[in-house]
Amino acid sequence: MANDAIEIELEPRETTGKAVKHLRKAGFTPAVIHNHGQASIIVQGKSLDLLKVYRQAGKHHTVDVKTGGQTFTTLIKDAHFEPRKHELNHLVFNAVAADQLVEAEVPIEPRYDEGNDASPAERSGLIVLANVDSVMVEAFPKNIPDVLYFDAEKLVEVGDHVSISDLIRPEGVEIKEDSNQTVASVFEPSAVAAANDAAGGSAEEEVPAEEGEEAAETAEGGTEGEASAEVAEDAKPKEEKAD
Repeated sequence: MANDAIEIELEPRETTGKAVKHLRKAGFTPAVIHNHGQASIIVQGKSLDLLKVYRQAGKHHTVDVKTGGQTFTTLIKDAHFEPRKHELNHLVFNAVAADQLVEAEVPIEPRYDEGNDASPAERSGLIVLANVDSVMVEAFPKNIPDVLYFDAEKLVEVGDHVSISDLIRPEGVEIKEDSNQTVASVFEPSAVAAANDAAGGSAEEEVPAEEGEEAAETAEGGTEGEASAEVAEDAKPKEEKAD
C-alpha cells in the first residue's frame, strides 16, 4: 500500500478552544496542519472520514489533504483519542516536501514461509514475545513503507531472537534505531507463565493519560515546534472537569 494514494478533503475551521465540543457532537473532528514552520492551518472533517484515514495511514503513510483550494502532502503526527470511549478527538498533520527526507514510525510484522501462519518455534509449542512493534525510519515521503518485516522462520529454539538488524529494509529507507535492539525472542511457556504470575502480584491497573480538548487545541497555535512542546506538557494526566 506504500504507493497507494490516501486523500481527504477538509473544511477550513473557525471554531477553536472549548467550543470544538459542539463540532464533535455534530459528527465532525477538529484537525490542524503544521505547514513547514508557517502559520498552522486549522481544519475540520467528518469524524468517520478522519478515523478511516487514520486507520489507513497510521503515522507512516502520506495523506494528501485538500483544503481552501490547496493540497498538502502530509504525515499524521499525532492522534488524540477520548480515553474512555476511544473516539478520535483531534488529528495533527505535518505537511512534508516530496524531495526532503522525513522520519516516520513504521510497524513491524513477522513474515512466514508460504502456507505457515506461525514461526517454527510457535509450531512446536514455544512462545515468541515481541519486544518492539514499531521503529522510526527516515526516507523520502513516498518511499516510507507501510510495514517492515522480519523472517520469523529464524525463530526455532528457546533463546533464538531477531534484532533490528534482521529487519528486511527496502532500498532508500534508513532505520533510526539501535541495530542490536531485540525485536522478538523465543521462550518456554513455563517461563512466560512464571513471569506473568510474578508480575500479576504487584502490578497495578494502568490508567490512560487524559488527552482532552485543551491539550489537543494547543496544537493549533504557533509553529510546529512550539505546538509540539505545548502538547507534550498539556497532555500530562490531569483531573477531569465536567463539561
